[in-house]
Amino acid sequence: MSEGGLVVIGLDPGSRVTGYGIVREISGQATLIETGTIRTPVKKDMATRLGVIYEQLEVLIKTHGPVEAAIENVFVSKNPSSALKLGQARGAAMAACAMQGLSVAEYTPTKVKKNLVGVGHAPKDQVAFMVAHCLGVKKPKWAEDASDALAVAICHLNERRMRKLTGM
Repeated sequence: MSEGGLVVIGLDPGSRVTGYGIVREISGQATLIETGTIRTPVKKDMATRLGVIYEQLEVLIKTHGPVEAAIENVFVSKNPSSALKLGQARGAAMAACAMQGLSVAEYTPTKVKKNLVGVGHAPKDQVAFMVAHCLGVKKPKWAEDASDALAVAICHLNERRMRKLTGM
C-alpha cells in the first residue's frame, strides 16, 4: 500500500462483456478511480475474445497500478456451454492480473451481495445503490457489469479490513 492508499481492481468477467471497477481506499474511505466494460468482438473466435480481455486488463492495470484484484466466482449455470465460456473469461482475467503481479481474491455473488447489502440474494438495483453510496457517487451512469465489478472491489476492501481487525 502506497501513500496514495490501496488501489484495487474488481472484475465481473464474461466472454462478451467483462466489467471492471478500480477503487482507491484511504483511511477506510473508498473512492472511484475508473469503471467500465471490456466488450469483446462476438463474431470472433473465443481465443481472440479472451485475448481482448487479457490485453485490455493488462493496459488498465499498468495505467492505474492496482496492487490487488478481486473477481467474482463462477456461478452454477444450467447451461454447461455458458459456464465454460464464463470460466474461460475468468481465466483470462485472472492470468492478466497474475502476470502483472497482483494477488487475486475470489468472491461468490452471494458473498458480495451480503457484504454490501446484508442480504445474499439482494436484487442488482440494491447492490448498485450501495455501490454508489459507498463511493459517494450521486447519479451513477455505469453499466450493470461495471457496477457488479465495483461491488466486488468494495467487498474485497471490506473483507480485507475485517481480516486485519480480527487478525485472520
